[in-house]
Amino acid sequence: MKFILIFGPQAVGKMTIGQELAKITELKLFHNHMSIELVSPIFGFGAVGRKLSNVIREEVFKAAAQSDLYGLIFTYVWAFDQKADWEYVDKVCTLFESNGGTVYFVELEADVDERLQRNKGANRLEHKPTKRNIDWSEQDLLTTMNNHRLNSLEGEITKEDYLRINNTNLTAGEVARMIKKEFRL
Repeated sequence: MKFILIFGPQAVGKMTIGQELAKITELKLFHNHMSIELVSPIFGFGAVGRKLSNVIREEVFKAAAQSDLYGLIFTYVWAFDQKADWEYVDKVCTLFESNGGTVYFVELEADVDERLQRNKGANRLEHKPTKRNIDWSEQDLLTTMNNHRLNSLEGEITKEDYLRINNTNLTAGEVARMIKKEFRL
Protein backbone atom coordinates (compact mmCIF):
# COMPACT_ATOMS: atom_id res chain seq x y z
CA MET A 1 0.00 0.00 0.00
CA LYS A 2 1.26 3.40 -1.00
CA PHE A 3 -0.12 6.42 0.83
CA ILE A 4 0.50 9.73 -0.92
CA LEU A 5 -0.20 12.76 1.25
CA ILE A 6 -0.53 15.88 -0.89
CA PHE A 7 -0.51 18.96 1.31
CA GLY A 8 -0.36 22.72 0.97
CA PRO A 9 -2.53 25.82 1.37
CA GLN A 10 -6.09 26.18 0.11
CA ALA A 11 -6.54 26.33 -3.67
CA VAL A 12 -2.95 25.32 -4.37
CA GLY A 13 -4.20 22.45 -6.55
CA LYS A 14 -4.09 19.42 -4.26
CA MET A 15 -7.35 17.81 -5.39
CA THR A 16 -6.83 18.54 -9.08
CA ILE A 17 -3.31 17.11 -8.99
CA GLY A 18 -4.64 14.12 -7.06
CA GLN A 19 -7.24 13.59 -9.79
CA GLU A 20 -4.54 13.67 -12.48
CA LEU A 21 -2.26 11.37 -10.48
CA ALA A 22 -5.12 8.88 -10.03
CA LYS A 23 -5.65 8.89 -13.83
CA ILE A 24 -2.04 7.88 -14.58
CA THR A 25 -1.54 5.38 -11.75
CA GLU A 26 -3.54 2.74 -9.91
CA LEU A 27 -3.88 5.07 -6.91
CA LYS A 28 -7.33 5.98 -5.58
CA LEU A 29 -8.09 9.57 -4.59
CA PHE A 30 -9.71 10.44 -1.27
CA HIS A 31 -9.47 14.24 -1.18
CA ASN A 32 -10.19 15.99 2.09
CA HIS A 33 -13.43 17.55 0.88
CA MET A 34 -15.04 14.18 0.19
CA SER A 35 -15.76 13.79 3.91
CA ILE A 36 -16.44 17.51 4.44
CA GLU A 37 -19.02 17.71 1.65
CA LEU A 38 -20.73 14.54 2.90
CA VAL A 39 -21.53 15.94 6.35
CA SER A 40 -21.79 19.69 5.69
CA PRO A 41 -25.31 19.70 4.20
CA ILE A 42 -26.59 18.08 7.39
CA PHE A 43 -24.39 19.42 10.18
CA GLY A 44 -22.39 22.27 8.68
CA PHE A 45 -18.69 22.28 9.45
CA GLY A 46 -18.80 23.22 13.10
CA ALA A 47 -17.80 20.86 15.89
CA VAL A 48 -20.19 18.04 14.93
CA GLY A 49 -19.37 18.27 11.21
CA ARG A 50 -15.62 18.24 11.86
CA LYS A 51 -15.92 15.29 14.22
CA LEU A 52 -17.95 13.25 11.74
CA SER A 53 -15.60 14.16 8.88
CA ASN A 54 -12.64 12.95 10.95
CA VAL A 55 -14.42 9.70 11.87
CA ILE A 56 -15.14 9.04 8.18
CA ARG A 57 -11.52 9.74 7.25
CA GLU A 58 -10.19 7.47 9.99
CA GLU A 59 -12.41 4.59 8.90
CA VAL A 60 -11.45 5.02 5.24
CA PHE A 61 -7.76 5.11 6.21
CA LYS A 62 -8.09 1.96 8.34
CA ALA A 63 -9.89 0.09 5.58
CA ALA A 64 -7.41 1.24 2.93
CA ALA A 65 -4.35 0.42 5.06
CA GLN A 66 -5.60 -3.14 5.53
CA SER A 67 -6.74 -3.61 1.94
CA ASP A 68 -5.04 -4.87 -1.19
CA LEU A 69 -5.39 -1.48 -2.89
CA TYR A 70 -2.28 -0.32 -4.74
CA GLY A 71 -2.46 2.98 -2.95
CA LEU A 72 -4.40 5.99 -1.72
CA ILE A 73 -3.96 9.72 -2.29
CA PHE A 74 -5.16 12.06 0.45
CA THR A 75 -5.12 15.86 0.38
CA TYR A 76 -4.68 18.01 3.46
CA VAL A 77 -4.19 21.62 4.53
CA TRP A 78 -1.43 21.24 7.14
CA ALA A 79 -1.01 24.15 9.55
CA PHE A 80 2.65 23.77 10.47
CA ASP A 81 2.24 26.08 13.45
CA GLN A 82 -0.36 23.76 14.99
CA LYS A 83 0.85 20.82 17.11
CA ALA A 84 -2.48 19.05 16.54
CA ASP A 85 -1.89 19.00 12.76
CA TRP A 86 1.59 17.46 13.23
CA GLU A 87 0.05 14.83 15.51
CA TYR A 88 -2.73 14.11 13.01
CA VAL A 89 -0.28 13.62 10.14
CA ASP A 90 1.88 11.39 12.33
CA LYS A 91 -1.16 9.32 13.37
CA VAL A 92 -2.31 8.80 9.78
CA CYS A 93 1.19 7.94 8.54
CA THR A 94 1.73 5.50 11.43
CA LEU A 95 -1.52 3.74 10.54
CA PHE A 96 -0.32 3.05 7.01
CA GLU A 97 3.26 2.24 7.97
CA SER A 98 2.18 -0.15 10.74
CA ASN A 99 0.24 -2.08 8.11
CA GLY A 100 3.30 -2.36 5.84
CA GLY A 101 2.54 0.68 3.73
CA THR A 102 4.91 3.31 2.38
CA VAL A 103 4.12 6.99 2.91
CA TYR A 104 5.05 9.68 0.39
CA PHE A 105 4.82 13.42 1.11
CA VAL A 106 4.09 15.91 -1.66
CA GLU A 107 4.10 19.54 -0.60
CA LEU A 108 2.64 22.12 -2.95
CA GLU A 109 3.15 25.85 -2.92
CA ALA A 110 1.92 28.58 -5.24
CA ASP A 111 1.69 32.35 -5.28
CA VAL A 112 -1.36 33.74 -3.52
CA ASP A 113 -2.61 35.51 -6.67
CA GLU A 114 -2.61 32.17 -8.52
CA ARG A 115 -4.38 30.49 -5.61
CA LEU A 116 -7.07 33.17 -5.61
CA GLN A 117 -7.67 32.47 -9.30
CA ARG A 118 -7.75 28.70 -8.74
CA ASN A 119 -10.21 29.24 -5.90
CA LYS A 120 -12.79 30.16 -8.56
CA GLY A 121 -12.00 27.24 -10.87
CA ALA A 122 -14.84 25.12 -12.26
CA ASN A 123 -13.34 21.79 -11.13
CA ARG A 124 -12.87 23.08 -7.58
CA LEU A 125 -16.41 24.43 -7.37
CA GLU A 126 -17.88 21.28 -8.89
CA HIS A 127 -16.31 19.01 -6.26
CA LYS A 128 -16.41 21.40 -3.29
CA PRO A 129 -19.87 22.94 -2.87
CA THR A 130 -18.81 24.55 0.41
CA LYS A 131 -16.40 26.73 -1.62
CA ARG A 132 -19.06 28.11 -4.00
CA ASN A 133 -19.56 31.27 -1.95
CA ILE A 134 -16.51 32.89 -3.55
CA ASP A 135 -16.44 35.95 -1.29
CA TRP A 136 -16.43 33.77 1.83
CA SER A 137 -13.98 31.28 0.31
CA GLU A 138 -11.50 34.01 -0.68
CA GLN A 139 -11.71 35.59 2.76
CA ASP A 140 -11.20 32.18 4.39
CA LEU A 141 -8.16 31.53 2.17
CA LEU A 142 -6.60 34.89 3.10
CA THR A 143 -7.46 34.65 6.80
CA THR A 144 -6.09 31.12 7.08
CA MET A 145 -2.92 32.16 5.25
CA ASN A 146 -2.44 35.11 7.62
CA ASN A 147 -3.19 33.10 10.77
CA HIS A 148 -1.25 29.90 10.01
CA ARG A 149 1.93 28.73 8.33
CA LEU A 150 0.70 26.48 5.52
CA ASN A 151 4.05 25.52 3.99
CA SER A 152 7.01 23.96 5.73
CA LEU A 153 10.27 25.67 6.48
CA GLU A 154 13.45 24.55 4.74
CA GLY A 155 14.51 21.23 6.31
CA GLU A 156 11.41 20.93 8.49
CA ILE A 157 10.16 17.84 6.66
CA THR A 158 12.74 15.12 7.16
CA LYS A 159 10.85 12.28 5.48
CA GLU A 160 12.95 10.50 2.86
CA ASP A 161 10.05 10.19 0.42
CA TYR A 162 9.30 13.91 0.21
CA LEU A 163 8.84 16.17 -2.79
CA ARG A 164 8.18 19.93 -2.68
CA ILE A 165 6.83 21.59 -5.80
CA ASN A 166 6.07 25.21 -6.57
CA ASN A 167 3.23 24.68 -9.03
CA THR A 168 2.38 28.33 -9.66
CA ASN A 169 3.18 27.95 -13.36
CA LEU A 170 2.65 24.20 -13.81
CA THR A 171 -0.44 22.30 -14.91
CA ALA A 172 -1.93 19.61 -12.70
CA GLY A 173 -0.93 17.02 -15.30
CA GLU A 174 2.70 18.18 -15.26
CA VAL A 175 2.84 17.96 -11.47
CA ALA A 176 1.17 14.53 -11.45
CA ARG A 177 3.79 13.23 -13.91
CA MET A 178 6.56 14.67 -11.71
CA ILE A 179 5.16 12.86 -8.66
CA LYS A 180 4.74 9.60 -10.56
CA LYS A 181 8.31 9.75 -11.84
CA GLU A 182 9.88 10.80 -8.50
CA PHE A 183 8.21 8.04 -6.51
CA ARG A 184 8.09 5.42 -9.32
CA LEU A 185 4.34 4.98 -8.98
